[in-house]
Amino acid sequence: MKLMQRWLRTLSILPILLLTACAMGPDFIRPQVDTAEKFRLSEMEAESIANLQWWELLQDETLQQLIRQALQENKDLKRAIASVEEFEARSRIAFMDFVPNMEISGNAPAFGTLGGFKIPGFPTPYNYFGQTTLNWELDIWGRIRRSNEAARAELMAREENRRAIILTLISAVAQSYFDLLQFDIQLEIAHRALASWEESVAISRAQLQGGIISRLDLDQFQAERANAASRVAELERRMVQKENELSVLLGRNPVSIARGRILTEQAIPPEVPAGLPSELLQRRPDILQAEQTLAAANARIGVAQAARFPKLSITGFLGVASPALSNLLLSGSEFGVGGLGLAGPLLNAQSLGYEQRVAEAQARQAFAQYEQTILIAFKEVEDALVAIRTVNEQIKAQQQQVEALHSALHVADLRYQGGITSYVDVLLAKRTLFDAEFSLSATQRLHLVSIVQLYNALGGGWASEYSNGHETNKVKLY
Repeated sequence: MKLMQRWLRTLSILPILLLTACAMGPDFIRPQVDTAEKFRLSEMEAESIANLQWWELLQDETLQQLIRQALQENKDLKRAIASVEEFEARSRIAFMDFVPNMEISGNAPAFGTLGGFKIPGFPTPYNYFGQTTLNWELDIWGRIRRSNEAARAELMAREENRRAIILTLISAVAQSYFDLLQFDIQLEIAHRALASWEESVAISRAQLQGGIISRLDLDQFQAERANAASRVAELERRMVQKENELSVLLGRNPVSIARGRILTEQAIPPEVPAGLPSELLQRRPDILQAEQTLAAANARIGVAQAARFPKLSITGFLGVASPALSNLLLSGSEFGVGGLGLAGPLLNAQSLGYEQRVAEAQARQAFAQYEQTILIAFKEVEDALVAIRTVNEQIKAQQQQVEALHSALHVADLRYQGGITSYVDVLLAKRTLFDAEFSLSATQRLHLVSIVQLYNALGGGWASEYSNGHETNKVKLY
């Protein structure tokens, strides 16, 4: 008992000694990054679009249901959640290095002995004994502390990766859904064009038989009809492939995807404020992930430095032993020893120096990746802003073009019916109108996608809680 008391007194003062010890290696400080006062193409002073919840931005109820399903069933997201669980467990494993390693063992010669040593109070295979061994590394150089810093940073990096996947998933589902709505409009235009050209082919055949037009005119109409039929087949293929792509995002086998509002009825915010550049560094999960990766690499430098110094450990064992089971707990049967263990590198010291160089090089790589991630983030915001600004003007111009081409087709048809011009003018007017309608639908889709891309670039939409009316769902957090 006296030996146990001495052990406890010794162990009670060790935490105080360890807290006063310094950890080797550099302490992590978030790198300073220069940011502009505002984004290049943003003059808005209103609240950032990233402060909206995704269901406030994307108000199509069908799209909301698709996003909810993706957040529950997407396989990449489930893998990211499991990765967070893995690194949470790794972090706890690293923390257990602070705790003494204790093991218990015992022996009972149940089948009898044929001789051997039977010294009381000394464990041998011929005795009954039970013992506890202790091995506790004293974190003098901060190796364990730096290792825990790295483990915590890696855990936070995985958590930010999970948030990044949620953000990307919401954006991907919305963009794929808008692609489908674009295909719906273009397929309707293509069917309308095909019907129009089939009517033109029928008319031209009758005119050819009557000697009004030449065979060349009929061939041109048939070529246009074939082109329209080709577009219909292409759009049908692209639509099914896009549904298959969206089905994978939803975590299901390929199925037909329901639609809600048509492309031109999608609600969009009247103004799209971009927020402040400095907020981007605190919001975007990929930037935060890169920062935590840098923090982990920085902590590993301290681990590598501390590994080059001797390790000081408290070791010992305590137990009872007796050749007879009845005497196992009697006074005099106990044994034990405690002391300090010292182990340090000798022939492998140079190798450990290279290990430190490896850690330092990895930290420089992580810093470069952190800076690159920030540059890409600002670039994506600026790209989305310029897309939104220019696409509005583009839509207005294309709408005017479509209106003018409708008028031109009407005039060309009247001139043809009045015998003033040939049907070639009608053909050209139809072709130009259908192409303009295709382009307009693509630009309308680009407008919606650009808003989603800005939302993504600003780091919004990663919220784990979402609601619809009185119903509330949650993505599992770790």
